[in-house]
Amino acid sequence: MQLLQQKTWRYFDQSMAQYRSPLESFAMDDTLCHLIGQGMSPAVVHTWVHHPYVVLGIQDHRMPYIQDGIIALQQAGYNAIVRNSGGLAVVLDSGILNISIVLSEAPGSISINSGYEAMLQFIKLLFPECGDEIKAYEIIGSYCPGSYDLSIDGKKFAGISQRRLRDGVAVQIYLCIEGSGSARAELIKKMYETSLKGELTKFQYPVIQPEVMASLSELLNKPLTVQDAVIRVQQTLHSLSEEVMYQPLMEDELEYYSFYLKRVFERNEKLLNKNA
Repeated sequence: MQLLQQKTWRYFDQSMAQYRSPLESFAMDDTLCHLIGQGMSPAVVHTWVHHPYVVLGIQDHRMPYIQDGIIALQQAGYNAIVRNSGGLAVVLDSGILNISIVLSEAPGSISINSGYEAMLQFIKLLFPECGDEIKAYEIIGSYCPGSYDLSIDGKKFAGISQRRLRDGVAVQIYLCIEGSGSARAELIKKMYETSLKGELTKFQYPVIQPEVMASLSELLNKPLTVQDAVIRVQQTLHSLSEEVMYQPLMEDELEYYSFYLKRVFERNEKLLNKNA
């Protein structure tokens, strides 16, 4: 909880700007890491939504038939990009809220587990009605499995990754709020099947079991929405600090954003074209 107790939180909400590339949000997080790590901004919470994309991990783009997998995703109505933080493929759509908590490592470093724990505690604060039921451990059969998969009754609704840059740390989570978690998992399952075609690879890709994934609306059995969750984020920040700044990037900060945006787009294009 100590990492969450900040004198001032700065808040960016981009949950309504859904029809942008997720690369723009990753560039924003890189920019925020730079600004916060270099002492140019207080800690930030960034909320964002994109529709409809599948964000591939570095290992995903190395699958032998990944271009066939990307074509299959496009036929299902999803674009594909490769992200710059850890993990494997995840689905982004209008029912999934992404939250980034961006902190400074100065004056001391923040361990990877400390970053994960901070996000876990933040999610428990967001959803007090089920906070005690939320567990963090790897859900076998989920997409993008990891030791900090968040689940209720064994069904995963969120996954966490981290990005570290210029003494800043962005702890990023995708929260499946609305719709069918298993339907999203089915999409990723088909992507892996199409991209691998049964070939053995050095890296072991997850064997997706759609039934182990669900949305929070499904798990809580109530019509929770992404915008409900955004309001909860704002309320929680006010409870954790003396001040919440609703401040977009300033003119000098936009120069850093332009740099990181160009970099993530060039990197993504290079990775996707490598296997074309």
